[in-house]
Amino acid sequence: MTEHLDWTEKTTEVPLGGLERTREANASERERVAQALNILNVASLSARYRIVSISGGAYRLKGTIEASVEQACVISLDPVGKEIEASFDVEFWPDLKPEESEEEESILDGTDVELLEHGLVPVGRIVFEMLSASLDPYPRREGAEFNWTDPATEDAEKHNPFAALSKLKDRG
Repeated sequence: MTEHLDWTEKTTEVPLGGLERTREANASERERVAQALNILNVASLSARYRIVSISGGAYRLKGTIEASVEQACVISLDPVGKEIEASFDVEFWPDLKPEESEEEESILDGTDVELLEHGLVPVGRIVFEMLSASLDPYPRREGAEFNWTDPATEDAEKHNPFAALSKLKDRG
């Protein structure tokens, strides 16, 4: 559970056919998420997901998030807007020992597996983590350029003994 998005689902309330839900963050939740992620604004954040019971007392959470965020440009600090769409697929196991598969699979090909604690599926934490992972680490406004010169280099050029000769060469 996270204090940013307190969206949890009790496994005891998941019907046999699965639980489908759409959640949208309210203004205070979006503000907390923006502060926690150190970004300017979360204009919208929603998640569509489905929770189903799988073998061994485990549950699978699968869905997508959609968000509209503003981050500060790393060059000008002006707001940079971004639309985010990401999907997630996480299994929650009571003992973190998923059934062995006869086929050899890459760890990156499978679903994420987490511990199921207190019979709660922490949807809000997964949504928060997916949003965090989807942010641009170096947002840059279109056309923003970084023009900086090292003052130590400028001073070295001014005191260069050959600078005067270079000016004379340019005249001739």
